[in-house]
Amino acid sequence: MAATAAAAAAAVEVGRGQVLERNGGRRRKAARGWKCMPFIIATVAFESVGSIGVTANLTVYLVKRFNIGQLTAANITNIFYGTLNFAPLLGAFISDAYLGRFRTLAYGSFFTFLGMLGLTLSASVPALKPPGCNQTTQLGGHCNSPSTLQLGVLYLSLGFLIIGGGAIRPCSLPFGVDQFDMTDEKSRKGLSSYYNWYYGTTTAALVFSLTILVYIQNNISWPIGFGIPAFFMMMGIIVLFMGTRLYVHVAPEGSIFTGIAQVLMASFRKRRLKLPYPHDLNQQDLLLFNPPTKGNRIFRLPLTSQFRFLNKGAIVRNGDINDDGSATNSWELCSIQQIEEVKCLIRIVPICISGIICFVTISQQFTYVILQTLTMDCHLGPHFEIPASSVISISFMALTLFIPIYDRLLVPIARRLTGMESGITLLQRQGVGLVISTLSMVVAGLVERKRRNSALTNGGMSPMSVFWLAPQLVLMGIAEALNAVGQIEFYNKQFPEHMLTLAGSLFFVTLAGGIYLSTALANITKKVTSRDGHTSWLTEDINLSKLDYYFYFIALMGVLNLFYFLICSHYYQYKPMSLHAEESIIIHSKVEADAEIDIARDAHDN
Repeated sequence: MAATAAAAAAAVEVGRGQVLERNGGRRRKAARGWKCMPFIIATVAFESVGSIGVTANLTVYLVKRFNIGQLTAANITNIFYGTLNFAPLLGAFISDAYLGRFRTLAYGSFFTFLGMLGLTLSASVPALKPPGCNQTTQLGGHCNSPSTLQLGVLYLSLGFLIIGGGAIRPCSLPFGVDQFDMTDEKSRKGLSSYYNWYYGTTTAALVFSLTILVYIQNNISWPIGFGIPAFFMMMGIIVLFMGTRLYVHVAPEGSIFTGIAQVLMASFRKRRLKLPYPHDLNQQDLLLFNPPTKGNRIFRLPLTSQFRFLNKGAIVRNGDINDDGSATNSWELCSIQQIEEVKCLIRIVPICISGIICFVTISQQFTYVILQTLTMDCHLGPHFEIPASSVISISFMALTLFIPIYDRLLVPIARRLTGMESGITLLQRQGVGLVISTLSMVVAGLVERKRRNSALTNGGMSPMSVFWLAPQLVLMGIAEALNAVGQIEFYNKQFPEHMLTLAGSLFFVTLAGGIYLSTALANITKKVTSRDGHTSWLTEDINLSKLDYYFYFIALMGVLNLFYFLICSHYYQYKPMSLHAEESIIIHSKVEADAEIDIARDAHDN
């Protein structure tokens, strides 16, 4: 066993402040932590301004400049947003299996820039856009439709944006995580702050896009309004490559989806075998397949008893191990590390589902809040009127301001009280966010009732200031700062290091699920409440709707979701981590495996 221990020690060496890993004769760079963050966060900020600046006003652009009908434009936008949020799953696969995070991030940035450049050209070059059409002619349906070439350039540009977003979104955050040394306490504290600043930066970019860029696009020039995001994206690419020498690059380690399938298949094939020492994990760990991990890994996941039926996939039989200690067939024998990674995913999925309902609440600010704004007094002073689509920026401003307050004031206070680095647990943070998101819907219902009554008594336009919507929007922003940022940190800390790109993509899939569920709930509510001749809660005329009832219904869903979340949190087991180096891991050989099989049989007989 001394030889195997020496081999493992040569494979991975762990030191304070850096991890030295041999990979093709090269040593991995020491993690630079916050020294890399200005480049990464600046890249994220530029990319966010660019992509959001293009997509935030997409429906208006399609209707006003491409003479596309409102319903068709809305469908194109919904398909685009949905695909954009699901594309990170494919990006995560490509990153893990082939390119690695940095290369995927770089390629994604170039594709995003091409998409923005294509939209800028479609708004600038006369041959790439249909002739202008005034509002009267547009309402009559007599505007010239876009040609095949014009639609082709438009759809190609949107396709480039989807490819770019699918590559950037799952990789940008994990790539930043790669720059921190998890063996150092100071670095771990810096990582917690990184999550907050990452989300805060993207939100600040969103506020800028929803205010300045939207105003430029609608009131000054579409080419300029699209050209500015394209310029920002080009700057993001330049900044990304400026920090190349500082970055820690984690090599691709193979598709995680293949590994998940292998664990499920191996466990199923060995379902009739009995686990050795079922009540003693330490003894069981010694008899199961547990080779050294491959690639850039720091932490080992110890064997756990939860979902122990999966442990059968690591039972070693005759002929399962090659002479070099590797598995003969990965679909019949999996390592403990692979099995525990799948267990982490199984534990996280129920928590992920609760986040979908939270995004249902948050997504209301993008739909009905704008409709409410159109019937309220939007004046800020005697001469300036706030654009309807810019009112929701109040929520993002609240989020942006709350994050540094939470990070610099609330967390240190909580840290002194609880003794935890993060102040409160990841699940507690999400739970508080769920409570506040539900409260925001109650406040929204109360304000809507007052607004509707005021509008009905004043000829359809309420004299109420649009800032009556501020309390619910502020609550939504705080809820998003707690729950959404909490989700990001939760996924990136609870997923194994091998699955960080999946963690990045899962957040956006959850966001897409919330958007789709919100749309489905609105359609179902409209049909159900209009039965038997009753006026629907949701009608084309917001003043004839009962939108407050709909808000209360979502609040009730939030309460039920909170109870579901509490149950899931009660049974959730945080990811265990073994901080020892690889030298303590047994490398199985055929001889050792055969001996362990005999020991296991003796244990069963006794």
